[in-house]
Amino acid sequence: MAETATVATAFPIMSKTIPLLTDRAYERIKHDIICCAIAPGAEISEAQLCLQYKLGKAPVRMALSRLAHDGLVRAIPRRGYMVMPVTLKDIQDVFELRLMLEPAAARMAAGRVDAQRLRTLDEVCRAGYQSGDVKSISRFLDANKAFHVAIAQAAGNSRLADAIEKLLDEMTRLLHLGLGLRNRSQEMQHEHRTLMKALVRGDGGTAERICRDQIEAARNMVLSAILTSRSAMNLAIAMESE
Repeated sequence: MAETATVATAFPIMSKTIPLLTDRAYERIKHDIICCAIAPGAEISEAQLCLQYKLGKAPVRMALSRLAHDGLVRAIPRRGYMVMPVTLKDIQDVFELRLMLEPAAARMAAGRVDAQRLRTLDEVCRAGYQSGDVKSISRFLDANKAFHVAIAQAAGNSRLADAIEKLLDEMTRLLHLGLGLRNRSQEMQHEHRTLMKALVRGDGGTAERICRDQIEAARNMVLSAILTSRSAMNLAIAMESE
């Protein structure tokens, strides 16, 4: 009876452990895809990822399934998975959607933001980053994403905030490609400060305009950096035929 009880109590522990390991696998692989440590267009396998992250097959397999659902990888029969490449159309689509959602969220968030939280995140962004240094770029972009998500959440529409947060994950991958080639931290810091001032004083119209200008500037930076860099083009940036 004691042995049966021991086995029975072991199953709940295992059932709790696998989701925790799956979450860990998902977050680590996703992070490396977004920061381009795993390059766009790269082929990956369960065995390779298990070895790289020191995790078992079950959590890695479930993590890959979630990443496929997110649109970050796709299955290749009998070969494994491929990290989705970034195309010029992807870049245009992401920026167009940002222009539809974020300026409206900024207008709605005016006068409702947590000013202290934005200042804290802005302080991290002010530290800047070093071009070509993945860790410093990641730290900068994590704070940049959190800054914009905090604004979206202040708009008071949870569906809008969720949509913008997911979009900013895609955006971060594009910015890793662009910022790795050109240091734009000073410009982005100025943009944050002017946007934050408009939001704190409740000027929705100005906040909306500044947000739109920031997104346009980011689009120009990413496209310019990618189209003028052979190394970025080699990271599976593909021009789609019309």
